[in-house]
Amino acid sequence: MEHYNEAFVGLDVSKSRNAVAVANYGREGEVRYLGEIDNSPEATRKLVAKLSARYDRLHFCYEAGPTGYGLHRWLTELGHACTVVAPSLIPQRPGDRVKTNRRDAEGLAKLLRAGELTAVWVPDVTHEAIRDLVRARAATVRDVRGKRQQVTGFLLRHGRSFPGRTAWGARHHRWLAEQRMDHRAQQIVLAEMISAVRDAEERQKRLEQYLSEAAKEWSLGPVVDALQAMRGIRFVAAVTFMAEVGDLSRFETPQQLMGYLGLVPSERSTGDSVKRGGITKAGNTAARTMLVESAWCYKHAPRIGAQKLYVIDKLPKVVADIAWKAQSRLCRRYRALTQAGKRSVVVNTAIAREMAAFMWAIAREVHPQIA
Repeated sequence: MEHYNEAFVGLDVSKSRNAVAVANYGREGEVRYLGEIDNSPEATRKLVAKLSARYDRLHFCYEAGPTGYGLHRWLTELGHACTVVAPSLIPQRPGDRVKTNRRDAEGLAKLLRAGELTAVWVPDVTHEAIRDLVRARAATVRDVRGKRQQVTGFLLRHGRSFPGRTAWGARHHRWLAEQRMDHRAQQIVLAEMISAVRDAEERQKRLEQYLSEAAKEWSLGPVVDALQAMRGIRFVAAVTFMAEVGDLSRFETPQQLMGYLGLVPSERSTGDSVKRGGITKAGNTAARTMLVESAWCYKHAPRIGAQKLYVIDKLPKVVADIAWKAQSRLCRRYRALTQAGKRSVVVNTAIAREMAAFMWAIAREVHPQIA
């Protein structure tokens, strides 16, 4: 059997079967389709053993997707390099209208050989577990919001409107308990809706408690604590940011982090024509949304509240200094942009972009725990 030094293996992954293609080293190297294998550790091990007998070095790749990072971990445990590819950044020819598992696998192998693929950051098992917990809490928050809207809409449809200023507080819950509908069936519907809201709220509290306990043992827990020195950033915002973005040390500059979050302006320029549009909205939506929501507090004058002071007292002075510098600059910039006539959403997005830079600076001053 002929022996080669290096090969690039493209995998088109699905829940049960993986299509496999191999590209030999070199611009004119042969590209062969090897067929499909089971998506299992044993089938993957057999594939690696077969290819290792023919090649000295193997480089694997597959698209990030719903199958997760299990395949990446199997391959790296076997001692081979594996790239998980960002699907949105895979080069595609506009005229290509045929898509099959074989074509996808062969295309990945050729693009990996050419160095044209963009890798995503692969979290470890603990980081992935924390991120799952963060996303479960976010789903529960959406569930609570939806169930509350159902109650409000049902009562409004029957001419009932809460007279107080703040909904879903203690007064609002007492008011809900006092409501009596005209028909027994409607009273049952209201009671079930309120019960559903209560169950969802309790589930949200449980998940937040689990998240607080898990973050204490997480390697990035110290960074989560340090980020809370920033105005507008509390525990949930900090842990969401770190769970979704990952270790910030992988970004060499704050501009890279801004670009990853999709907070930089889009641009279509050619020749002497320069056209810039809205932000790219690339990267992680949850982290970007959290930053934009947190940025609203910078429209107020700089100050450190009692709760924030209690948090800052536990942190290193360098972290507190960066947080105060961020607050002073961002509050001043918020006023300047507003006075210049910029729309509030544009101003807020600009503040969120700069917040990311200060959070990157804080993370560089805090060393994650060694797991």
